[in-house]
Amino acid sequence: MFEITVTSPEETIALGRQLAPGLAAQDVILLDGDLGAGKTTFTKGLAAGLGITRNVKSPTFTIIREYQGGRLPLYHMDVYRLEDGSGDELGLDEYFNGDGVNVVEWSKFIEDELPENYLRIVFKRDDDAGESQRTLRFEPVGDRFTQLVQQLEATQK
Repeated sequence: MFEITVTSPEETIALGRQLAPGLAAQDVILLDGDLGAGKTTFTKGLAAGLGITRNVKSPTFTIIREYQGGRLPLYHMDVYRLEDGSGDELGLDEYFNGDGVNVVEWSKFIEDELPENYLRIVFKRDDDAGESQRTLRFEPVGDRFTQLVQQLEATQK
């Protein structure tokens, strides 16, 4: 596990950009935290780091947004509206076993659908320290993501 505090949206984007080069097809990144905690901002950094130039928007009402044109496709999912656990109807397995990087916001609603290995990033706002300050906790599951987080942590020192 690795924790880092960011103090601006630009730092959040930069962190996503730094993680992106290590990502591969079928990687699943879970982004959990309150509304407005920086999940989509982080995804903008991931997209930029993958070479995607299209504007990244929250997929709240569309559930899944697909971004092409980079080193790998990016599949950005907001499964908040799937509180009933109906993720299997979306074909999540096809995305998770496909050709791109998968970013899932509000993953607790599809816990039964998650692959064996993934990287969970928990976003926590620190309202007492300023409006833009966030703590991001990286929780890798599996050797591949443990190594990826260790590499990211090493770049922060």
